[in-house]
Amino acid sequence: MRFEIMRLDDVDGAAVDSTVVDAASVNRIVRQAAATGQRLYIRPAETAAS
Repeated sequence: MRFEIMRLDDVDGAAVDSTVVDAASVNRIVRQAAATGQRLYIRPAETAAS
């Protein structure tokens, strides 16, 4: 499964940038964000219809 992770602005909460990663990378990214105080929004990535 893939997830979209958006880094949020500290002032207004707007998405600053986003990336799509696999499930194995989510834990590492969340730990890094927690260590630096970054705010994240994580949701399942949209998949193309087949």
